[in-house]
Amino acid sequence: MHDLATKFANLTIQSDFIFKKVMSRKRICKHLLEELLQIEIADINYLEAEKTLEPEYTSRGIRLDIIVADDKNTHYNLEMQVKNNKNPDTDTYVLPKRSRYYQALLDIDLLQKGQPYDLLPPTFIIFICVFDFFEQDNYVYTFKKRCLENLELELPDEATTMILNTKGTHGDISKDIKSFYDYVNNHIVTTDFTKQIDDEISYLKLDTKVRREFMLMEARLLDERREGEAVGIAKGKEIGLAEGEAKEKLATAKRLFSMGLSVQDIAKATSLPIEQVEALQAEQA
Repeated sequence: MHDLATKFANLTIQSDFIFKKVMSRKRICKHLLEELLQIEIADINYLEAEKTLEPEYTSRGIRLDIIVADDKNTHYNLEMQVKNNKNPDTDTYVLPKRSRYYQALLDIDLLQKGQPYDLLPPTFIIFICVFDFFEQDNYVYTFKKRCLENLELELPDEATTMILNTKGTHGDISKDIKSFYDYVNNHIVTTDFTKQIDDEISYLKLDTKVRREFMLMEARLLDERREGEAVGIAKGKEIGLAEGEAKEKLATAKRLFSMGLSVQDIAKATSLPIEQVEALQAEQA
């Protein structure tokens, strides 16, 4: 418990838990969107903080940090991304396909069964990254679908993906967005906006209910990790036993070959497929 208390005390805006709590404050989230998009928003409504979308039990569920809708029915999904993760099996970065998957599941959730497609509202998937995914030093990378044969021709599906780079140096962003980047990177308060954020985090850390919520969440995650590790260890043992048994059967088959037994008899004695015994016989010849 002491370790969890220390961890809670050291949380910053980069933590998913703190980011969700801070962006759940309407004045902060609304101002961030207004400054980022350079628009005026009359009001925002929270659809659900950290919503889990699982359209089918066989699908991969995702947890969305913050989903809000403004007064014009534009929907925004805000996510903090601290690590530029790779899939170890394919050695490819997961962020691009993650953004695609988030967009797809968000759309499914926004369109009720039987409704026409044109009722899909405008959406923004916004990843706040503490790394430069594209290594171009831009503050912001904004993506919409365009025609390759005519780049001025845009597909008007009203879906936008924004990759924010808090380490950026190029581009046109507002003073408050730049100060937000500095705060995310280095915990530096330079404007009234980042002071509001910093004050909110200080307030959250004094709230015993918030601290208890964090500790319960961490304990649950720890249990899930331990359960996963236990399953992995058990599976590893199972695989190891199977491999050991297979090696033992092959060694037995080789000894029986040296004793002059037939392929059929060896297959029966070892429970190996005849094809495998025949292949072993060819190797022994």
